[in-house]
Amino acid sequence: MMMIRKLIPWATAAAAVAGILFFLRSEYERDQLVTEIFTIRSPKIKGNGKRLVFLTDLHDKEFGPNNERLLQAIREADPDVVLVGGDMMVAKGVGDLTLSLKFLKRLSEEFSVICANGNHEIRLRNEKETYGNKYREYRQALAEMGITVLSDRKVALDQDIELYGLNLLMDHYRKGYPRMKPGFVETVLGRPNSEKYSLLLAHSPMYFKQYAEWGADLTLSGHFHGGTIRLPLVGGVMTPQFQFFYPWCSGQYEGAYGRKMIVGRGLGTHSINIRFNDKPQVVVVDLKGEN
Repeated sequence: MMMIRKLIPWATAAAAVAGILFFLRSEYERDQLVTEIFTIRSPKIKGNGKRLVFLTDLHDKEFGPNNERLLQAIREADPDVVLVGGDMMVAKGVGDLTLSLKFLKRLSEEFSVICANGNHEIRLRNEKETYGNKYREYRQALAEMGITVLSDRKVALDQDIELYGLNLLMDHYRKGYPRMKPGFVETVLGRPNSEKYSLLLAHSPMYFKQYAEWGADLTLSGHFHGGTIRLPLVGGVMTPQFQFFYPWCSGQYEGAYGRKMIVGRGLGTHSINIRFNDKPQVVVVDLKGEN
């Protein structure tokens, strides 16, 4: 018993040091930026294909003054189009749009940009008693920048590739495992053209099975922030919906009919401002034909 009492102060001190080192490492990682390239091939793509940059979950984060480091990473990727998967701002408190719109304006001056909505944009739209006309202000600003917003609709990226943007309901973002009603995606977006390559922006990866069954050849998602803390052989530890060790937190996955999903780790944080072994990520996707 005496030995245990002597060890308690040492154990407490060791735990405190470990906590400080963890916090310092997290603060360091939150300001790092990595680019990862995924190559996706399909016989549906007959032309030259496309190089896409996919950004998600910026949450008002700035990488250097005016996000210059983030812009430089995108310039180095040299994409045909930049796709934004949602959650550019933090829709809590006043829901300030200053940083998100400043970055999107700079981005639109150099690249073709297409945006979809995440849960924070949907919150701005739905909770008018809290945020007033913030969502309308956001949409109007993007229109003036020449940015296309995919809100439950599609555009053609070229003759072979169609891009869809799906708005999930706020119920789909509840903690736990909210279900998606059968046929929800088809009800919102209609049926995809099976002869075209269907690319889907859907913020939460939780419904990959439904996206694949609907006909998305490739889904681009985010929302889970890479799992916050990533462990070797385990992956992400916790999602924003407090799901632990969820399998689809970061990377490329294959589902029904060989259809694929890429989940970005995102760029910023909110509420739980932690990243450990989980550096912010710029996703580059090369869509190519099989030959």
